[in-house]
Amino acid sequence: MATLQKFLSSCLLGTLAASCLLLVALWVQGGVAAPLGSHCRLDESDFQQPYIINRTFKLADEASLADNNTDVRLIGEKLFHGVNVRQHCYLMKQVLNFTLEEVLLPYSDRFQPYMQEVVSFLAGLSNKLSQCHIEGDDQHVQKKVQNLKDTVKKLGESGDIKAIGELNLLFMRLKNACTGPEKSWKMDN
Repeated sequence: MATLQKFLSSCLLGTLAASCLLLVALWVQGGVAAPLGSHCRLDESDFQQPYIINRTFKLADEASLADNNTDVRLIGEKLFHGVNVRQHCYLMKQVLNFTLEEVLLPYSDRFQPYMQEVVSFLAGLSNKLSQCHIEGDDQHVQKKVQNLKDTVKKLGESGDIKAIGELNLLFMRLKNACTGPEKSWKMDN
């Protein structure tokens, strides 16, 4: 009986020691068990499908023909000014969600036959980025997105058409911001 108690006692101590090491390892990583950046990334292959590239760019071209406002650029350098490069994917996720929810879905009956396929593709990317967050305060990113929303709203239907006409830019910026070398992302819980 004494031997069994010693054996169980040593097993419990071993388990306790292993648990402590695991907790220390998680603490050193900032409590993140998944690889950093794993949720703020898209696969390069998502952007290498010739059919959907063609559909996205044709939809953008078709909408651009109806865009009378050539003085405003929604997705340009100004959008990224002051945003850390490691936060660009998160910013583009927010722009993508806005574009899907407030621009493309209300226009889903227009710009056929491309609209449905492009919306489906972009919704898939949005779903893949659904767990993408930045650590800490994201007010500066939210302000950028709000400025974009305000510009689109101020332009009315012309702003919606402009956003659709810039889907090619959205596509390229998503690709550039969310693929490639892993960036130092952390996850909020």
